[in-house]
Amino acid sequence: MFPIDFCHIPVSIIKRSAGRSAVAAAAYRSGTKLTNEWDGMTHDYTRKGGIVHAEIMLPAYAPPEFADRSILWNSVEQIEKARDSQLAREIEAALPRELSGEQQLALVRAYVKDNFVDKGMCADFAIHDKGIGNPHVHIMLTLRPLKENGQWGAKCRKAYDLDENGQRIPDGKGGWKNHREDTTDWNDKGNVEIWRAAWAACTNRALEAAGHPALVDHRSYKRRGIDKIPSVHLGPAASQMEKRGIRTDKGEVNRQIAADNKLLKEIKARITRLYNWSKAEAEKPEGQQPSMIDLWEAQQQLKRPDTRTGKIRALQESAALFSFLQANGIQSMQQLHEKIADMNTRYYDLRREIVKAERRIAVLTERGEMWAQYNEYKTVHKQLARVKPEKRELFEQRHSRELILYDAAARYLKELKDSGEEITPKAWQREIDLLTAQKQVDTIDMKAMREELKTVERLRKAADQLTRQERDKPRNRGPER
Repeated sequence: MFPIDFCHIPVSIIKRSAGRSAVAAAAYRSGTKLTNEWDGMTHDYTRKGGIVHAEIMLPAYAPPEFADRSILWNSVEQIEKARDSQLAREIEAALPRELSGEQQLALVRAYVKDNFVDKGMCADFAIHDKGIGNPHVHIMLTLRPLKENGQWGAKCRKAYDLDENGQRIPDGKGGWKNHREDTTDWNDKGNVEIWRAAWAACTNRALEAAGHPALVDHRSYKRRGIDKIPSVHLGPAASQMEKRGIRTDKGEVNRQIAADNKLLKEIKARITRLYNWSKAEAEKPEGQQPSMIDLWEAQQQLKRPDTRTGKIRALQESAALFSFLQANGIQSMQQLHEKIADMNTRYYDLRREIVKAERRIAVLTERGEMWAQYNEYKTVHKQLARVKPEKRELFEQRHSRELILYDAAARYLKELKDSGEEITPKAWQREIDLLTAQKQVDTIDMKAMREELKTVERLRKAADQLTRQERDKPRNRGPER
């Protein structure tokens, strides 16, 4: 069984400035009908399929009526007055298919309680599973702390700047210099890493309790120091197409990544065996080391094919071995070991470049796909802005998929831009083309190395044969009496 990749755990904020509401999001996630009392809009998702379970979990001092989804999220909408208010935090995580529905639910409850509810957040989660191999959970969390009396507290407070003596600093306008600080640590950026690590830990415990091996690690291959190329996330649409036998671009990328990983793994195994063998042989006393001439003659006897094709292949293999020894000036076992050591170093250099290129190509490919997705559904988003308020809900229901995909792409590109990256699709494609070309060259070099390793393996077989022959020689017992 191969490790499950659960690194994809997006954390996002639901905010009015993006045209979203907590009530609408809760209705969609839970497949219910809710009315947002803040703007009077009703959101009906009772026809939405694939919702296995929806549940609200509350801290001890939350008002009991918050167990009603409508009351909870309308309370959030009412307490937030600004048009650009942040309303809720959402976390999405894939669920292990190895677990039953009951085990998945227990996993989510334990995770939500330990990481959010016990910290004072109200949580509304929904498990989705359409039976297409993509079970996952959406977790909506409140952003404001609750006071012990059950009332909403402030998200932030004013704090005065102090000098080295602990005194307030005048602002020159009759007041004091100040800044805003959060009343909780829930918005700390480091929490995302903590929540992801906690999900991996909870999932592994659930898998082990169910008799499955712990397979989840929230860290990427790169962070774990693994020179393995990660596959790209297919998503439900591409996954369904692939299952029906329809090849997709993402599927092709993953097939190439799988082929590259297989090649890298194969060559690493071959070169490790040969390195250890040649090192052991080179460390033997000089008189006990097989000479290249002895090995050459022994490998000639390894195969005595009867067919014409077999004889041609044997001649080709002998010629390749002769060419390898001649080209590298190998006349002793020590020289052979030094050559394999050089190949070992070259292998790691090539592997590093191939892995680096694949990772960068995957990043750039995802950017290009998000740019294409943004442009594909931009028209629908613009149409929504022109729809009359009384028809907006109907339009959102009819175009929910397109609007969700647009929002995801727009959010992705905004975060990319906010991080300092420029949105340059043509430059991304040019870089992909250059990286792909260089990776092809490196892969050709890697495959050529594999052929050389196969050649050296014939020498090792010959050495093993000489060892067996020496061992099987009848021993001289001396004259009989």
